[in-house]
Amino acid sequence: MEELEGTVDQVIYYNPENGYSVCRFLLEDETLITVVGHFPPLSAGEVLRLTGSWEINARYGRQFRVISFIPKLPSSVRGIQRFLSSGLVRGIGPVLAKRIVDYFGPQTMEVISTCPEKLLAVEGVGPVKLQEIVRSWEENKKIRDLIIFLQEHGISTSLATRIYRHYGDQAFNVLRSNPYRLCLDVWGIGFRTADQMALKLGCDPSSLDRIAAFILYYLEKESEQGHLFKYKQEIIEAAWKELEVTEDKVEESLTRLIENRQVISELTSTGEAIYLPYLHRAEETIVQGILRLTKTPLLFPGIDIEEAIKKVEVQLNLEFTLEQKLAIEESLKQKILIITGGPGTGKTTLIRAIVELYEQWGKRVLLAAPTGRAAKRLAEATEREAKTIHRLLEYNPKEEGFRRNDRYPLSGELLIIDEFSMVDALLMEALIRAIPSPMRLILVGDSDQLPSIGPGNLLRDLIESQRVKIIRLTEIFRQAKGSFIVLNAHRIQQGLSLIYPRRGESDFIFLHQEEEKKVFELVMEMACEKVPKMLNLPPLNSQIQVITPMYRGLCGVDNLNRELQQRLNPNTAGLKIGQHEFRPGDKVMQIRNNYEKEVFNGDIGIVTAINPETWHVVVDYDGRPVSYEKHELAEITLAYAISVHKSQGNEYQGVILPLLVQHYIMLQRNLFYTALTRAKKLCVVIGSLRALHIAIKNDNPIKRNGRLKDKLQAKMNN
Repeated sequence: MEELEGTVDQVIYYNPENGYSVCRFLLEDETLITVVGHFPPLSAGEVLRLTGSWEINARYGRQFRVISFIPKLPSSVRGIQRFLSSGLVRGIGPVLAKRIVDYFGPQTMEVISTCPEKLLAVEGVGPVKLQEIVRSWEENKKIRDLIIFLQEHGISTSLATRIYRHYGDQAFNVLRSNPYRLCLDVWGIGFRTADQMALKLGCDPSSLDRIAAFILYYLEKESEQGHLFKYKQEIIEAAWKELEVTEDKVEESLTRLIENRQVISELTSTGEAIYLPYLHRAEETIVQGILRLTKTPLLFPGIDIEEAIKKVEVQLNLEFTLEQKLAIEESLKQKILIITGGPGTGKTTLIRAIVELYEQWGKRVLLAAPTGRAAKRLAEATEREAKTIHRLLEYNPKEEGFRRNDRYPLSGELLIIDEFSMVDALLMEALIRAIPSPMRLILVGDSDQLPSIGPGNLLRDLIESQRVKIIRLTEIFRQAKGSFIVLNAHRIQQGLSLIYPRRGESDFIFLHQEEEKKVFELVMEMACEKVPKMLNLPPLNSQIQVITPMYRGLCGVDNLNRELQQRLNPNTAGLKIGQHEFRPGDKVMQIRNNYEKEVFNGDIGIVTAINPETWHVVVDYDGRPVSYEKHELAEITLAYAISVHKSQGNEYQGVILPLLVQHYIMLQRNLFYTALTRAKKLCVVIGSLRALHIAIKNDNPIKRNGRLKDKLQAKMNN
């Protein structure tokens, strides 16, 4: 082992997932070397003492592999100025750094550390600026102390910044008292990482705290797969496999969690259901909210409904089908109404008609949808204001909650939610709280689509409960009958084979190809050349989307993103994060809900600006710029290709869909149906006939654990 001391000259590569970094490092004798190892986010100008060894990399040559390091403050005037210019200390940029160093010289670091008020003597430093500098300086010192503490226990330092950002001054207390909190509190840290840390800090492998942490983490991860609860036996088996502990120990830990109300237990006819408290509360709140709405007396309009419908037909220059007329009538007769149907059946037209009718009646209608794009489409179709559900409920980032609730409910006589299949249990809980008892509620969606990304399967559960009025639209409108996208969507619903013309123009194209490599080549050709030409759109466009069932493989999300970026947005200076690079012009997607920024899981935007020095990225989401700091970049990913789940609620002019037998585990009817119905003008399916057949015939979607249907049936019978 050798020890080296010097300054970070340039960060060549940084992976935020594990902290692996490649840096150019300037030694005290001015020699420039390459350093590799695991670090927190580094900035040029930082001074480090490294411990490690030299190695020869076959591709990159001689480099120093770091085993551990200690951050140090620079001592030379040049080093101090560079350190302060790096942006590491908020409030100090290159110009101010030079002024400070010119004023204090070699004593600069001591002044900032011990008597920062002296900085007020420097031009450009006022009381507010001084406060910002002092706060940032203290934070950096604490992060450094945390790094050293973690290194002493052989734990990767890549977690230090993230841990400190979450816990602040309590970081040391959490690590010493219960490191398992990390996997529950800090996004991006899994149980195994927290477990490794805890065991190195001396935790007992068979302790009840360890088992409890695993159970809570397991329930959290399963909720990401859509489950509101897991059965007790499933939890026991999972804990036994992961932790190698006895069933008795798991039972004991579960009992303690139930007693402490950290989990909720419910006995069912199929086993003991174990919920996380917030998911149990969400389910119960939805049930109680539906009961409350349905039991409130209905205000019936004193108008001739038949005449009112005729008037709306004249206004909209339409002739409603019998199904649509029935839906309009029921919108006046029901407190809660569900309208469901496939593409081309007139769901949006029906919403507009209902809005017109209620406005004739003199009643206020609220319109909302789960995503920004869906809300925008709804507003365009109805020529009325439509909001995202989060905006409707007035999310308040400071309070981390919605302003609209049972104490401050929504105002209006009718609320219509479009694309309801995308609404998960947690969002529905917030929504139902904010709906006043006299208000009517209409839920519009396609029950054959995939369920929400978040937990629950609300639309299907509500329909199957048969406790609210359902109108199914089945008649395809004349203008949609010529669409092979619409025709085939309805054939998929019925489990029938697809129809597509062998020759001539069509909005649905199937290219038969069995070999994965050739499917990949066709996807690239279609996405980069042919589909843009057919739609008269530029290749790099948010209206052309590759959608694929899997993440791995040649035709998976990860590989297609790399290849499409290289083809469509090459040779642009960018920012390397993990396995991919962000470049100006890239299509990216938000992968977790960020209420403060008002961007949500699945939202797609375009990178408009990147600052490689500060790791600052700006993404445009439908005309709204959103800024990301260095530590927030793990929230976005490339979106040239996306999964079917992530495509929900969006529509594209053109969709390219690879379908292979290798995708077997994901070949399901509702998944294929959802992907196909994302296309508005053109859908190109590339793959094997066998994969196509499997996807259409497999009508056994993965079941989500939830008891909404059972509870509604039980309580609304009474």
